[in-house]
Amino acid sequence: MGIFTSLYASELPHRARVVYMYLADRADKDGKCYPAIGTIARELRLSRSTIKRAISDLERSGYLRKEQRWRENGGKSSNMFYLIQKDSE
Repeated sequence: MGIFTSLYASELPHRARVVYMYLADRADKDGKCYPAIGTIARELRLSRSTIKRAISDLERSGYLRKEQRWRENGGKSSNMFYLIQKDSE
């Protein structure tokens, strides 16, 4: 089965599916990536708020875990995203 089988069968909105696929395309072998919200929005040609809603959708449904990253000076950096592959339901 493909890695997106569960995603296709889910009730997630289109925005969440597209963002998950984007993150999967940029993730390393462990499913981690850290693109900025603005980068995702620009490359997918969606608004920043749509990207944030999609990320919330994915977190709520168990497809994604996000962790805030910090710079050495204490400022915020981009989030680290951990993709979670779910079995088909």
